[in-house]
Amino acid sequence: MAQETLNFQAEVSKLLEIVVHSLYSNKEIFLRELVSNASDACDKLRYAALTQPELVEGDSDYKIRLIPDKQARTLTIADNGIGMNKADLVENLGTIARSGTANFLSQLSGDAKKDVTLIGQFGVGFYSAFMVADKVEVITRKAGESEGWRWTSDGRGAFTIAEDESAGRGARIVLHLRDGEDEFLESQRLRHIVKTYSDHIALPVLLVEEEGKEERLNAASALWTRSKSEVTPEQYREFYHHVAHAFDEPWLTLHYKAEGAIEYTGLLFIPSHKPFDLFHPDRKQHVKLYVKRVFITDDCADLLPPYLRFLRGVVDSQDLPLNISREMLQHNPVLAKIRTGLVKRVLSELKKRAEDENGNYDAFWNEFGAVLKEGLYEERERRDEILPLCRFRSTKGDGLVSLKQYVERMKPGQEAIYTITGDDPVALRKSPQLEGFLARDVEVLLLTDPIDEFWVSAVGSFEDKPFRSVAQAGTDLGAIAKEEKEGETPEPEAAPAKDMDTLIAALKLALGEQVKDVRPSERLTESAVCLVSDQGEMSLHLERLLRQHQQLGQGAPRILEINPRHALIRRLAEKAGSEGAGGIEDAAHLLLDQARILEGETLPDPAAFARRMAAALEKGLA
Repeated sequence: MAQETLNFQAEVSKLLEIVVHSLYSNKEIFLRELVSNASDACDKLRYAALTQPELVEGDSDYKIRLIPDKQARTLTIADNGIGMNKADLVENLGTIARSGTANFLSQLSGDAKKDVTLIGQFGVGFYSAFMVADKVEVITRKAGESEGWRWTSDGRGAFTIAEDESAGRGARIVLHLRDGEDEFLESQRLRHIVKTYSDHIALPVLLVEEEGKEERLNAASALWTRSKSEVTPEQYREFYHHVAHAFDEPWLTLHYKAEGAIEYTGLLFIPSHKPFDLFHPDRKQHVKLYVKRVFITDDCADLLPPYLRFLRGVVDSQDLPLNISREMLQHNPVLAKIRTGLVKRVLSELKKRAEDENGNYDAFWNEFGAVLKEGLYEERERRDEILPLCRFRSTKGDGLVSLKQYVERMKPGQEAIYTITGDDPVALRKSPQLEGFLARDVEVLLLTDPIDEFWVSAVGSFEDKPFRSVAQAGTDLGAIAKEEKEGETPEPEAAPAKDMDTLIAALKLALGEQVKDVRPSERLTESAVCLVSDQGEMSLHLERLLRQHQQLGQGAPRILEINPRHALIRRLAEKAGSEGAGGIEDAAHLLLDQARILEGETLPDPAAFARRMAAALEKGLA
């Protein structure tokens, strides 16, 4: 077959440029990545061979071999794992078939120091080879197939694929080293790198000397099977890098063995930084399931609930059958018990860190809190465990607050935990709906994650204190005394009740079905108007989210609240009282549009708003 030349996907080319020029301060990590990939390839074949033993016939002794050739200036990393066919080569080495890739790349700034964390969350594996090689060849044959293939590239935009009869099962990655990278041909250097980064690999990593002699470089025992006292922090860290294909440090390491009716070992990690696709709808689990140290799958949906999808690591069961299929794992009672045990242990560890002043819990919450809160909505029986772990921004300072702290700080006469939902805490702090609460020094939780719209109503209360949106709680303020502050300017008088009644009637007439009601406000102290929801109605923020995702058409009309003490409202009430309901139609629409703008809503008729605003300014200047 003739050689075929193909172009890299645009995202791959951009990623390669960043990797080669700015990713690592220590280039030696390329070897960790390639050895890790080789180990994964052997794990996949070991699992496939459980039901298709012919795939490994004559070669069932899995190993990874490093072959330096000083004369040719090449370093080869060879494995006898699952291998690849032509389609696999194109998909795995020519494209990045991962959801959210374009969005991830758009976040890269070009600043190497800033981008390294983002790149680490994405994972680049194979492409790190181009840091030390100006040409890379992959000679491979997929287990069970007869055709072998050779993939070749200089990493500059294109690659070639051709048939190769010399290819054995598995993959040989040949790195043609750049000038100045000959250190990676030295046996002592390779020994040091493998011992540092890949000692935990459960397969033998062999160094092949020039005379053909093979030397094993790693301990080749599954790290999770060792006792905690035998494993160093450095070994845990490098195993995390291997199993998570990540470059940050683990925020939490959890290593334990469950014994009793069900036996399993868990070695789990919580990363320091969230991966770029954490909220993508088709995101998979990334905890590997082993049975008696044999890899089964790295995508077992029933092993952990979706709200713990930030976990990385391995779980090794002694009680599942070794030849269990991925389909048989679904609803397996043993797996269900393992899941229950894992969830309980993880939440218990999070509780310990949350209660430890030096546990840096806020760092975890800022990265993964929005995911953990999904458990409040999804898993009713775990709410009492998850709620104390939750942290929130609030109107009291810039730090995070727990629900327990909030309840302890509640004001006399306050019976509910008040919340406001939106997209940005800075914008929420300026919401007119907060004015009455701030005037009474009542703390309000600022909820800015989409899941907040769902779990609050599902949970209902905390320590018998109901959650209540400020948009539906204006009438509550009458029961909470306002503290008079020395030197504070007294509130202006409200417009006369009779004039207010006339104004409200005029506003209702002018606005018609655009509003559900118009009423005087108890919550406003500085703003003239605001839009609020009636009890039991969908919040304005949720309505906006649903419209953005085409889940909702026209929104429901809302209640327009007006501030009887605001100078503008007092003047309009005076005008309505002396002149009747006529003559304020434009003002009515301007007030409604002003309230919409304050809520972050898009105006239904911007041209009409501009025309009315221009007319009002002209009249005022005259």
